[in-house]
Amino acid sequence: MSHLAENILSAARTMPEGGLLSPKEFLHLGSRAAVDKTLSRLALEGQLMRVSRGAYVAPYQGRFGVRPPSTESVVQAIEARGGETVVANGAAEANALGLTTQVPTREVFFTSGPSRKLQLGNRCVELKHGNRWQLLLGKRPAGMAIRALDWLGPEAAPAAIKLLRTKLSEPEWAAVGSARAMLPSWMAKVVSEGMTHG
Repeated sequence: MSHLAENILSAARTMPEGGLLSPKEFLHLGSRAAVDKTLSRLALEGQLMRVSRGAYVAPYQGRFGVRPPSTESVVQAIEARGGETVVANGAAEANALGLTTQVPTREVFFTSGPSRKLQLGNRCVELKHGNRWQLLLGKRPAGMAIRALDWLGPEAAPAAIKLLRTKLSEPEWAAVGSARAMLPSWMAKVVSEGMTHG
């Protein structure tokens, strides 16, 4: 194994699950072409996984063998590395809040960064560039509620608001209310009505 490959694998081993490796981190060890070729070869050999263009992760070695890193760990690494905000989409949030029993079949997240697809073994994770209001309040329950309402749409949102009133803590419910100015008109109206009649 080349010195370059050893260095790359050694760096991969020191990272937490889902830690991202980029060719730019290894340019002090060789040319861009050599680094790219080595990363591609390590991915072909199964020692690394290419998750998207210019981003690699080490497979996770657990009690039950080798598997791709968890979606959550890769999303956290993307947030930490690029300073992006990444949040679950409305379908996942609605399920997590108990507003629907439907379990999303696709893993879709909103991001403040560019839209792209990640390949984690046989799982495809989609990162969609989100509107500012979709990323509002991040992973807080209030942010989850906003994305869930968006997914449910104008027809189902009024009933969901009544349910959210009982599920969210006072500070989170207040945060949903204070976000009204940023929300699409139909949602701001539903939230305002929920605040008035709540």
